[in-house]
Amino acid sequence: MSKDEIQEEPLETTEENLETIYEEAEADSEAVENELDLLQAELTELKDKYARVHADFDNIKKRLEREKYTAVEYSNEKFAKDMIPVMDSLQGAMNSANAEADKAELFEKLKEGIELTYKQFLTSLEKHGVTMVAYDEPFDPNIHNAVQAVDSDTVQSGQIVQTFQTGYKYKNRPLREAMVIVAN
Repeated sequence: MSKDEIQEEPLETTEENLETIYEEAEADSEAVENELDLLQAELTELKDKYARVHADFDNIKKRLEREKYTAVEYSNEKFAKDMIPVMDSLQGAMNSANAEADKAELFEKLKEGIELTYKQFLTSLEKHGVTMVAYDEPFDPNIHNAVQAVDSDTVQSGQIVQTFQTGYKYKNRPLREAMVIVAN
């Protein structure tokens, strides 16, 4: 069929056709309005859900901030609790110094009390990760501060001869370097 052979049929504009077209357009319009109403309801629901999730997020953020502040504020509580018995031991030593007794006996009791308190204090520190730098460790510039070097026939060069001040570490990090004398 050629182009000339194809003829378009004229549309008949009858009242019946117009009514059908009008009804179809009205149905399409109603369908679009229903879909629009559904989409608006879904949008409102999603906005509400977003607002609730955002509020929950803000509440969680504020709660975590408060918990972090509280954790930092009370981070030394366990350490402080472990120091209380040490303070009690020192208080007992001071009270025994006030007691009337033979001076030699009093001196021995004070000495014993101070030694026990020292051991108790070291135990509490070790419980919290604070340790003394060992006297017999080889020289390490990260934890030792060489304040003097001396000639020595008994100790190899670079080895610690004497400790002036004890050093302390918190886990693996130095709190205070040990002040030592090293051999040349």
